[in-house]
Amino acid sequence: MPPNGEMLRLARQRKRFRQVDAAARLGVEQPVLSRVENGLVSAGDELIQRAELVYEMPHSFFEITDPVYGAPVSVHPMWRRKADVIGRDMDAVVAELNIRVMHLRRLLEGAEYAHTETLPRLDIDDYGSAEKIAGLVRAHWKVPKGPIADLTLLVERAGVIVYQSPLAGAAISGVTFATPGVPPLVVVNSEQPADRRRFTLAHELGHLVMHRFPSPKMEDEANEFASALLMPASDLRPYVAGRRVDLALLASLKPEWKVAMQALLMRVSALNLVTAHQARNMWKQISARRLKLREPPELDFPAEQPTVIDSILRVHLEGLGYSESDLAQLLRIHPWDLRALYGIEAKEPPRPRLTIVR
Repeated sequence: MPPNGEMLRLARQRKRFRQVDAAARLGVEQPVLSRVENGLVSAGDELIQRAELVYEMPHSFFEITDPVYGAPVSVHPMWRRKADVIGRDMDAVVAELNIRVMHLRRLLEGAEYAHTETLPRLDIDDYGSAEKIAGLVRAHWKVPKGPIADLTLLVERAGVIVYQSPLAGAAISGVTFATPGVPPLVVVNSEQPADRRRFTLAHELGHLVMHRFPSPKMEDEANEFASALLMPASDLRPYVAGRRVDLALLASLKPEWKVAMQALLMRVSALNLVTAHQARNMWKQISARRLKLREPPELDFPAEQPTVIDSILRVHLEGLGYSESDLAQLLRIHPWDLRALYGIEAKEPPRPRLTIVR
């Protein structure tokens, strides 16, 4: 099978190489590499052999003919403006997303993912309020009142594949990638504390539920959805009403509600449970104590862990008898890449398990 120029581009972007630098490493002129990546000329055997070494990918990777998708319409920046997400960062993230989709497509040929809930689609234009939609999602999933014990489990039960990844070191908290033929993917930046991972997942869930098309307000709407989903007004109000709302109270609520103190402060402010003056004072204290980027470690709680993709991989390793090398060959990556992307190795004895139910 002839090499696919799009896969050469994907491998380069994953490595964060500029095209001119990659061309030098591959021993070709940049215009030549550009034409190859755009499918205007075929890559010769010598170029592919060099690409295998430079990009650290097996030959079979460059023969993949799966469609390659562009950047998603929404990217959740990591507490920064979107302008801070530079082009090469975004290219590397999109390359990783495409590779994970290709892997998932192959993995699902050997293991069934039978989720037990449905993902509601409630267009914001029809319902008018992200707060209302969050309440409907909780009701649809029959979530008990109060804090959500494990948001990742709820989302996986509704047919969404959740990954955790450093996202190539990009200043991105999370991203949603929905492509034909596979379940939607939500990738959460694993370098965040547990509280921000949960809020990021709730934010990305908001996009999946509410947004069929991009809009100027979609990021604010997703944040409003996340706040209301994790901290429903009627459930949170009794914890705050009639009490002195200060940083000490927010710190005491954080481990129970599993959200950041700052998220709690924004929520009680939106619900008018504190005055504007009180809120300003607390924000000043948060800034003065340098809590914006890192809240007190003693308030940390264990991060939720996705389980579906790990279970699907275990089906292949334990139920279908794949070795680590076999699985890497199926996914068209090297074994060390398999470990880096998914953190597993075939060490346990085989156990029959062919259906994943969430």
